[in-house]
Amino acid sequence: MNDAASRRRPGPRPPSIGRSGGVRTLAGGAWAAVRRSTAGPVYIALIVVFVVSWIAVAIDGGSFFTVDNVVDMLVRSVALGIVAAGQTLVILGGSLDLSVAYVISLASIVGAETMAGEESRIALGIGAVLLLGAGIGLVNGLVITKLRVNAFIATLGTALIIRGIIESRWDGPTGAVPDSFESLGYTRFGPIPESVILLAAVVAVVWFLLRFTSFGHRLYAVGGNEEVSKLSGVRTHRVLIGAHMLCAMAAALTGLFLASRLGAGSPLVGSDGGYDLESIAAVVLGGTYLLGGRGGVLGTLAGVFILAVLDNAFNQLEVNAFAKDVVRGVIIIAAVAAYSVRWRSRRARRQVGTPPPGGREGTPAVEGAVVP
Repeated sequence: MNDAASRRRPGPRPPSIGRSGGVRTLAGGAWAAVRRSTAGPVYIALIVVFVVSWIAVAIDGGSFFTVDNVVDMLVRSVALGIVAAGQTLVILGGSLDLSVAYVISLASIVGAETMAGEESRIALGIGAVLLLGAGIGLVNGLVITKLRVNAFIATLGTALIIRGIIESRWDGPTGAVPDSFESLGYTRFGPIPESVILLAAVVAVVWFLLRFTSFGHRLYAVGGNEEVSKLSGVRTHRVLIGAHMLCAMAAALTGLFLASRLGAGSPLVGSDGGYDLESIAAVVLGGTYLLGGRGGVLGTLAGVFILAVLDNAFNQLEVNAFAKDVVRGVIIIAAVAAYSVRWRSRRARRQVGTPPPGGREGTPAVEGAVVP
């Protein structure tokens, strides 16, 4: 009888969590998720940079946090954001692309000359430019994977070839885009520019590829360890070639966007913008590991916005151009150093069997990452 009663007697109730305790638990879980993600700390840094810039400009007597100024920063982020989204793909695969600046210039020329100011030729111009980007990316990928040429040398060589073609044939603006296509660079839907929607669409496509497709998972695997990926049955050459094709197509799309802003093609629009090194800087600043396998496009987008906020603040504060480059360089080096320390500490914890903060051992630390 006593045994039956003891079996029916309920055990001790777990301690109840009050509202404040629940809020603390949720906040702790959210903070742990931010720490595990590569993009979370970058967005925190973006907020800090934005607030500091706002205060500095306000003290100087300027206006920073206004609709017009914020919209201007967003529009100035579009070109770099699109090409950096493509650069993210190749860097995640353990490669890079130094030809994007000249691809942008050539794409703006080809697009403007193909359209020739006629609305009926817009689709033809867009198709020709995207095909051009895919072809250049295919060449880069084949040289890197089949000829085993280092990505730095291969894409630098491609850049020099394209530069020679441009300089031998064009020495100024050429072609024209129709008025309806030119509106891409200036039209707004309320306060939101149409070009910002284009940037959001490109980032969303790249994010989807990395997060939900086998191509994205294989790209992370190849960037993490190419030899292990080969032994696992991944066709690493196809993955890298695909990444380079998508990167060059993103650069070509950037050329189209800049042609819509200028109304014509320009042989200097890509090189003068420094989009080759700027895109790599944005990707690295966004938390993507330069040797591949870690990172994501959402962090890259935050890196682009950080550079845009700094440029806007420096312009309003009338900071010397050389000092501006020094500050940006220091910030990029500090960010990379911080990421390196973070990744080394994570690797050390996993080697001794200690789970990373806020998560269990083996939990993917990056967007779309796969754990071998």
